[in-house]
Amino acid sequence: MSLFYPWAIVMIAVGFVLWFGSRTDSFSKKVLEWLPAILLAYLIPALLSGFLNLDFSQDPIHFWSKKILIPLAIVSVMSSMSLGQLKAVGWKPILIFLSGSLWISLFPVIYLFFLQDTDLVSGLFVDREYWKGLPPIVGSWIGGSTSQLVLKEVVECPENVFLTILVLDNILVNIWTLLMFQSIKKSDGINRILKIKGSQPPSAISAQSASKTPFWICLMVFVAAVGMVDLVVSSFVGQVVALSVVGLLVGNSITSWNSKFSLRLGEIAILFVMAILGLKLRFDLISFDTRFIGFLLVWLVGHFVFMLLVSKLLRVNSAWVSIASMANVGGIATAPAVTAAYKKEWMPHAIVLAILSMATGTFWGLLTIFLIENWVILSI
Repeated sequence: MSLFYPWAIVMIAVGFVLWFGSRTDSFSKKVLEWLPAILLAYLIPALLSGFLNLDFSQDPIHFWSKKILIPLAIVSVMSSMSLGQLKAVGWKPILIFLSGSLWISLFPVIYLFFLQDTDLVSGLFVDREYWKGLPPIVGSWIGGSTSQLVLKEVVECPENVFLTILVLDNILVNIWTLLMFQSIKKSDGINRILKIKGSQPPSAISAQSASKTPFWICLMVFVAAVGMVDLVVSSFVGQVVALSVVGLLVGNSITSWNSKFSLRLGEIAILFVMAILGLKLRFDLISFDTRFIGFLLVWLVGHFVFMLLVSKLLRVNSAWVSIASMANVGGIATAPAVTAAYKKEWMPHAIVLAILSMATGTFWGLLTIFLIENWVILSI
């Protein structure tokens, strides 16, 4: 089989997704609300390879994706995180955000540990390996697509479980976004019920330097970082940590660093990774378990309730709960959109929290993996 075929399918898929995503008509926007670019990039290669009756599940393209594209996505996304801008958000909203991340990371561990004797845990999560789908959900809900894919590789999530998660995750996030739009509009009423009065508004976020590092220099830095880390660090998890640290150092030590280009490059790299993963997809493997859907709903609703309690304890405007939840679960596009429904001047702060989410999601997922493997699986 020609080596050209899988790359051609991937290029077609990514090219279509980028083109479709650039359209401004109402039809395209409506489609992307329910079939986001990341999911389209995953489905199109599966449809094309299935139509051509070709199997690329063992093709060398998957090796190069893990070797080059995923590391490139990690270092570029991490370099877009500005630590200085976090100060303007304030420690209390950040603490609310982190409490939401903490719940997302630890809830499945606690749930599996205390209910390990039930059929749901032993039959579904252990025997059918659905527990390996939980870290990618943690990565998706906190860090977005980059973390989701990194954690899928780390935990070796089965393809049928990953496909089920992608579909359910997409549906839940869309519904959750609508709920957060309504929630943030009712923040003043929630504040009265929780007796939260006059919390301090955040400081204004200063504009970044007008002069930007040329994109080709950024690209050279990323390629050099990926190459050096690959030579020095052998394990995949070690490479993830090293590239994250390198990205943060580069993005925060160069004052004119081109964060916008870095973030866009990371997004495109992830589209390629998803398209390559789509070459392994078999639609006959997808299955839905109502008990698993119920578990996801409890997990997500609990995340909001827990942050609301933290908001009450810290006496912080409950609007930050909706903002932090969308920064966690929604991401860099939906978090500022939801924020605008309450205070447009807080939109830059929502973006900073969303980028913080992208920077930390992988590490929360690694914590989930470590605890499940060493605290839950070993005790069953």
